[in-house]
Amino acid sequence: MPCPRLLSVRVGEQSEWMKLIPALLIVGMLAVIGCSKEVKKIEPYSPELVKKAEAGDANAQCDLAFRYTKGKGVPQDYKEAVKWYTKAAEQGNAKAQYNLGSRYANGEGVTQDYKEAVKWYTKSAEQGNGFAQYHLSVCYHLGRGVTKDNKEATKWRAKASEQKEANAKEQLEKLKSL
Repeated sequence: MPCPRLLSVRVGEQSEWMKLIPALLIVGMLAVIGCSKEVKKIEPYSPELVKKAEAGDANAQCDLAFRYTKGKGVPQDYKEAVKWYTKAAEQGNAKAQYNLGSRYANGEGVTQDYKEAVKWYTKSAEQGNGFAQYHLSVCYHLGRGVTKDNKEATKWRAKASEQKEANAKEQLEKLKSL
């Protein structure tokens, strides 16, 4: 999830962003699911998870990174999270790419770098990750890491909205069953 720095707006723009609060709450709820394609409980921390991650399993790498990000079963360590997100992202894992972009946008475990955030958001967004599409639209809207471009912002926000419309109810039902 982005930190307030990414979503900070100037006075006068606030009313537009206030309309997005319900959507951001849903995005926030869905963002805690980990890194698999479906909403699921993340794999419990175990030596087996570490072995899978070390063996190159991108989903295990992403789950391990998520644990380091949140401090679930391991001490919170953003640098270690970035290490594992990077390994998974370089293999094309869309959720890892999104989460790596978020680490760069928020300066967690790395120096804050919006251009690098946009790079990873774009890779993930192009694979259909709705969270990445939304955050990429924010970057284009605010000119963070890219030249401000409302046409691009609208394009990516529309794609994110399509994702939400198609999947939100199903994903929320799965979340309720966890």
